[in-house]
Amino acid sequence: MDEILNLLLALAMGIFLGVIFFGGLWWTVRKGISSKKPAFWFFGSLVLRTVIVLAGFYFISRGHWENPLVCLLGFVLTRLIVMRVTRTVENPSNLIEGASHAPYS
Repeated sequence: MDEILNLLLALAMGIFLGVIFFGGLWWTVRKGISSKKPAFWFFGSLVLRTVIVLAGFYFISRGHWENPLVCLLGFVLTRLIVMRVTRTVENPSNLIEGASHAPYS
């Protein structure tokens, strides 16, 4: 029972780390676009987010290989959810039935 609880904790930690990483990325893009120093925002955010995620994976491992694997599963699941939630429609004309045309034909 204790092992299952540890794996559930690792999954929750992976989801939490994914929210921090991908939420931080979303926030950075929104701030960096309007900033006078976008390189500072993007590089600083990358370093900070990476350090937090690596420290979280190190903390959750505790000498067992199963914990970081389950944590990675939660991280990837969060990525998939964030991609689905933040997806934008690039070309709305593709959604109209029968509207199939090549832009350069």
